[in-house]
Amino acid sequence: MSRKLAVLASALILGMPGWLFAATPVNVNTADAATIARSLDGIGPSRAQAIVAWRDVHGPFKKVADLAHIKGLGKGTLERNRTAILFAGDAAKMPVPASTSKHPRHKAVAGK
Repeated sequence: MSRKLAVLASALILGMPGWLFAATPVNVNTADAATIARSLDGIGPSRAQAIVAWRDVHGPFKKVADLAHIKGLGKGTLERNRTAILFAGDAAKMPVPASTSKHPRHKAVAGK
């Protein structure tokens, strides 16, 4: 019984990094290195600085595959962060909270 609990606990602990360190959306064309490192899973300060340096020399990234030019960024890291890596104009793809939505159905009704 305790062996089963140990195996279950190990499985939960190994699965936690994905829960605890989920990537948060970040525009890699405008964010500074600290923000990129804080936002993307598996990308630390030195790799984030390399992203910013490459961007400064070569211009903005256009697609996730462009980030493969950064030494040390592998397919796995890029795939894991694919939905969190934003480019110019991608902010429109992010969900808008109902309180700030400009859709007529989301407007507050006086007296309610």
